[in-house]
Amino acid sequence: MGDPKAVEGMARFGIQSSSSFGISVPKLRSLAREVGRDHQLALKLWETGLHDARLLASMVDDPEQVTVDQMDKWVRDFDSWDVVDGSCGTLFDKTPFAVAKAREWCKREEEFVKRAGFVLMAELAVHDKQAKDKLFLDFLPLIIAGASDKRNFVKKAVNWALRQIGKRNLKLNRAAVSAALKIQKNQSGAARWVASDALRELKSPQVQKRLRENN
Repeated sequence: MGDPKAVEGMARFGIQSSSSFGISVPKLRSLAREVGRDHQLALKLWETGLHDARLLASMVDDPEQVTVDQMDKWVRDFDSWDVVDGSCGTLFDKTPFAVAKAREWCKREEEFVKRAGFVLMAELAVHDKQAKDKLFLDFLPLIIAGASDKRNFVKKAVNWALRQIGKRNLKLNRAAVSAALKIQKNQSGAARWVASDALRELKSPQVQKRLRENN
């Protein structure tokens, strides 16, 4: 199922390709549907250390069987942003530990661990329709604190979390815009980018119109 040309192109997108066969995500998703949920298989796939196998592991694992120890082990193994995003958005955000790990990991120094914390915030904002506003309001000070990190994979995740929170409803939009304005005052170039990019979307007529209609 691999594609050597895809492996060559992965580096251009900042994806770790040294242990990859270049299998596309749609093909992996199709395979995951055939396999179904299989926690033990997911653990074995992860242990191979192969890029594609780890992406597949997050797709076939059962969030109800995931433990805190497993999450902590996998996050230590993260070496590519797409595996971070796949694990957080396909699996970890559906566990009961997601909120606690978002708060914990976003304060860590390791680049991909820190990214995972903010990606979890973004994915919870998109996927957890039942979550109360307070959960996301409590994330905003952590986002403000993380916005000055210059590392590309961190600042993009901080920005992503801020934008997704601000697109849930009008109340959170106002809170996210306020947070972005605070971030904008930071002298860090990374923080100013996070703020200006988020404000452009959060204050856009399209987003404002949709939020008013859904309010």
